[in-house]
Amino acid sequence: LLNGASEEEIYRRAAFYDYLEIQPRGNNAFLVREGRLTEAGLLDLNRRIVKLGAALGKAVVATGDVHFLRPQDEVLRRILMAGQNFADANLQPPLYLKKTEEMLEEFAYLGPEAAREVVIVAPERLVASVEEVEPIPSGLSTPIIAGAEEEIEGMSRRRAAELYGDPLPGLVAKRLHKELDSIVSNGFSVIYLIAQRLVKKSLEDGYLVGSRGSVGSSFVATLCGITEVNPLPPHYRCPHCQYSEFVQDGTVGSGFDLPDKECPRCGTALVKDGQDIPFETFLGFEGDKVPDIDLNFSGEYQSRIHKYTEELFGADRVFRAGTISTIAERTAYGFVKAYAEQHSLKWRRAQMDRLVKGLTGVRRTTGQHPGGLMIVPDYCHIHDFTPVQHPADAKDSDVVTTHFDYRSISSRLLKLDLLGHDDPTVLKMLEEFTGVNPRSIPPADPETLALFSSVDPLGVTADDIGTEVGTIGLPEFGTRFVRQMLVDTRPTAFSELVRISGLSHGTDVWLNNAQDLIKKGQASLAEVISTRDDIMLFLMAKGVEPAMAFKIMENVRKGKGLKPEMEAAMRENGVPEWYIASCRKIKYMFPKAHAAAYVLMAYRIAYFKVHYPAAFYATYFSVRASDLDLEVALKGKEAVKTKLAELEAKGNEATAKEKGMLTVLEVVLEMLQRGISFVPLDLNRSHSTRFLLTPAGLLPPFVSLPGLGQAAAENIVRAREERPFSSQEDLRVRARLSRSIMAMLGQARCLDHLPENDQLTLFQALS
Repeated sequence: LLNGASEEEIYRRAAFYDYLEIQPRGNNAFLVREGRLTEAGLLDLNRRIVKLGAALGKAVVATGDVHFLRPQDEVLRRILMAGQNFADANLQPPLYLKKTEEMLEEFAYLGPEAAREVVIVAPERLVASVEEVEPIPSGLSTPIIAGAEEEIEGMSRRRAAELYGDPLPGLVAKRLHKELDSIVSNGFSVIYLIAQRLVKKSLEDGYLVGSRGSVGSSFVATLCGITEVNPLPPHYRCPHCQYSEFVQDGTVGSGFDLPDKECPRCGTALVKDGQDIPFETFLGFEGDKVPDIDLNFSGEYQSRIHKYTEELFGADRVFRAGTISTIAERTAYGFVKAYAEQHSLKWRRAQMDRLVKGLTGVRRTTGQHPGGLMIVPDYCHIHDFTPVQHPADAKDSDVVTTHFDYRSISSRLLKLDLLGHDDPTVLKMLEEFTGVNPRSIPPADPETLALFSSVDPLGVTADDIGTEVGTIGLPEFGTRFVRQMLVDTRPTAFSELVRISGLSHGTDVWLNNAQDLIKKGQASLAEVISTRDDIMLFLMAKGVEPAMAFKIMENVRKGKGLKPEMEAAMRENGVPEWYIASCRKIKYMFPKAHAAAYVLMAYRIAYFKVHYPAAFYATYFSVRASDLDLEVALKGKEAVKTKLAELEAKGNEATAKEKGMLTVLEVVLEMLQRGISFVPLDLNRSHSTRFLLTPAGLLPPFVSLPGLGQAAAENIVRAREERPFSSQEDLRVRARLSRSIMAMLGQARCLDHLPENDQLTLFQALS
């Protein structure tokens, strides 16, 4: 119509549609503003569409193209568009949700009867004509693996008998029966079996797998090898005769904290295990919640496990989980501040905050989950659940994601979280350096545990390294925030480390809550709420009904506080007022299984830090090479201390790069204080990416030079392996290095032994 097409063409096109649409004049005001139509001409086009609908027997409906609810909210869209450099950002159409009366008034030019038809009658008739449909299939559609139920049940029962004997102890048999009943009856066996196969593959290839989330709450997951966390109460078991002894009185928080003991039957040293975690935190109180099994694979192995997943199900059945990123609060503030400055607006702080709040969370672009894979069973098609796309519409990418955000379809399709993580990579390197299998490390080594409450195992003083505990460089416990928690609590047991991990990951769990209770002497570290599981176990021990204890735990861990009936149940059973007040403050809580799995990894790395320090530091710097200032590190302790003081003085003004450098230099200083140093880069011996152990100290890799990337580093090593470098020119040509990289190598004194070119070498040989 706008372009003056023939009546025949207009009728042909209109006949394709089920209904026609007209909008308020303000929505198309840009046509008037650009001089393409007059307002009278715009209204005439809408009249022609109404007549066209009548001639074709098509409904004509008035719609609003609504982008915001209230007229005054247009300022949010204006700021958002200005932040993305739209030239017409300040010329906002009135795309707010109009009331029926407003719409009738807007289309009054059609006449009262026609206006009522397009605004009320036709839309109602259109809605009534739509069938009840399911846009996405209801229920979970999982892949089918024949015999999955029998395999999971058989695997679990065999392993349980190996560990605890046959017949099983009553406690073990009851837990196993309860879990298998939930898993099998709800069709979750295939999910467990898939996770088991993925972990088994990684272990066979030499890489440990860490579990995350609450999967460690499942005893069946433990028996199938999916997680190393054993959720049974703390206990002893004999690896020789299967004798077992459980501690259920609450006096021990973790089986790892039990004193050493010999089997009363056969005299064998008993294995200590059990973290006391209820199954309900994984599959819910009814055992019917779809299991979310999250696994941490080595970052350098992640792509291989993703490829293996495609081998299991077929590449056309595996899709990356799509995400929709939204505007963060900090970005929203930048948009608002920039708009105010550009237009010389003096908004009050309250108005600025209101606008920032209005923009925060607005959808911005699509992306991909860092390790999420959506599995489409062979009896379905991906389009049954979602369109697919390249993330951020990057058509040249070979990655295909779900168009719908994975959260909207995660209860319909199986989602596997196969994430990349540093800890399995670190433990793999440490095993290669030392020959010590991380899984053989004793879980209660006194010197390793002492590292979390003092610096004595390192052979240094607190003044030497600037902290009272020895956890610098350890995952979960190396940040200044957590180190201060360790100083405040001085943990001496594995269970206390699990509690600290829970406290540090929660929101409003430690600060202004547990920390104050401990400082005031109202509660000890063992008594404060640290993980969500603590609540359910504590309340049940107090006599609260299990179903009510579970509801209270779920409310608190989601930040919903306590309902009056919950507080009443707690008081009736003698729960202290400080405990109830603590529950009210909490916004988010970590699952105990997640904390236990992370602490186990951190503890193993800590063991190497105490007993194999050179290997620990070589591994640490290999993973964090990009944040190391090698030039400063090679100058020694005083230079490192000076640089640390300089970075600390910047406080919050420090860049992300500088904060990363500060963290790494803390580890450098500690290493130097322990008598281990770096040696200069060596063109003939340095590795491309890893620090190496030498009698004189740690030999840095080529990537530790700022600006020298992995590709260039690997080129150097590859060319070196072909034959020795005869000159600097030979190095530059064969390793395909830029002149700037050659200059860096020269500055690092790597080229001192090489002549500039081969002609000079020949001349020297002849002379």
